[in-house]
Amino acid sequence: MVIALIILALVVVTVLFHLYSPWWLTPLASNWGAIDTTIEISFWITGIVFIAVNLFLAWAIWRYRAQGKHSAHYEPENKPLESWLTIITAVGVIAMLTPGLITWAKVVNVPDNAIQAEAIGQQWQWTYRFPGADGEMGGADARFVSKDNPYGIDPDDPKSQDDLIVASHRLHLPVNVPIHLLLRSNDVLHNFAVPQFRVKMDLVPGTQTYQWFEANRTGTFDILCEELCGIAHYTMRGEVVVESEKDFNAWLAKQPTFAETQQSKPVNIAAGKQLYNTCGACHGMAGRGNPAMNAPNLTVLDRDYMARQLRHYREGIRGTHPADSHGQQMAAMAKSINKEADIRNLLAYIDSLPTQRAANNREQGTAHKGAKVYQTCSVCHGGQGKGKPALGAPSLAGQADWYLYEQLKHFSMGIRGKHPEDQYGSQMRLMTRSIQNPERLDDLLAYISTL
Repeated sequence: MVIALIILALVVVTVLFHLYSPWWLTPLASNWGAIDTTIEISFWITGIVFIAVNLFLAWAIWRYRAQGKHSAHYEPENKPLESWLTIITAVGVIAMLTPGLITWAKVVNVPDNAIQAEAIGQQWQWTYRFPGADGEMGGADARFVSKDNPYGIDPDDPKSQDDLIVASHRLHLPVNVPIHLLLRSNDVLHNFAVPQFRVKMDLVPGTQTYQWFEANRTGTFDILCEELCGIAHYTMRGEVVVESEKDFNAWLAKQPTFAETQQSKPVNIAAGKQLYNTCGACHGMAGRGNPAMNAPNLTVLDRDYMARQLRHYREGIRGTHPADSHGQQMAAMAKSINKEADIRNLLAYIDSLPTQRAANNREQGTAHKGAKVYQTCSVCHGGQGKGKPALGAPSLAGQADWYLYEQLKHFSMGIRGKHPEDQYGSQMRLMTRSIQNPERLDDLLAYISTL
């Protein structure tokens, strides 16, 4: 009798939780209401079966409970009952499969008027590509991936040259226009999903998959990787901005072509040396950094990484937090160098400086303990701390421990990496949680100092 009451209570609580639960599907923002309908049909069918089976189980336990010397009648076969159960089960399965098959037929058939775009996934970031003036995208393959071509686009394909490259985690799309989104991975299995759009699809290495949808309201929505793709899987975030077609076209016109990203532009190292005289006041004329100004060692940093940081300072992505006084100073200095040629010349001169180790001043922590903490960091920064430009990860080897300490503290406190445009900073802010406590941080810095 007690077991029957427990089963009955389980049914009541489950139904009430479903009816009053705050957790449900996110608001729909695309044309795929049919997917919601399919899910709801499945919920109703499985819900009715759940209630019916459990109520029958509770009734059977009560009805055939032991009463004195009476024992239940054993009936191993009941053909009429089995026939009815088979028919009811078949009807239920058909009722669940049919809406899904109808919806899937729509999912795989892309409208002729859909705009084509491509999402490229790699650990742990999203980038995008649109066809250029010729209306066709060129070939691409992971074997073409390099430091200068992180998108894996075929440089010898004539159709590739005018393709528009979006080197950002933020994808802009027009509202009320069908989008045919090609999906490609440059490394492992990923999955492109926007919960409000209701469609998701795997990115399979070595092949190309796709999905299509039509966003029907403007706004900014999260792009998630819903496939476990490695240690930093949860940091692989992006954003899709749905806007008017006019705003979308204006944004698209600002994106560079693939040919433009492959052009090597002339530099003047002598002019860069003149510009560096201002930088040397904080970073030192040899570029080794200055703890008094919290100025890092520039000689170990990649040119592209420094270019991105200068842009972040100029655009207010970094160095605006009230607690980041050194960052505010750097932001003011970065705004004084705003010509593209000057930036190229300056970075070319810094790149020509001999690589030197910074002087450390934090003699704390235990290096062999820090090696275990660094295992997580090594995925992006490399086993020897040399950095991985394709992942936007700078070199840590030879960098000052006092500078790394300050930046890790800023990431963990949200002083750095919180701006929506700071894709890599946002990832780094999440990754600092793996350090957990000050002792592990000291151990980590002690180990990095040995690299």
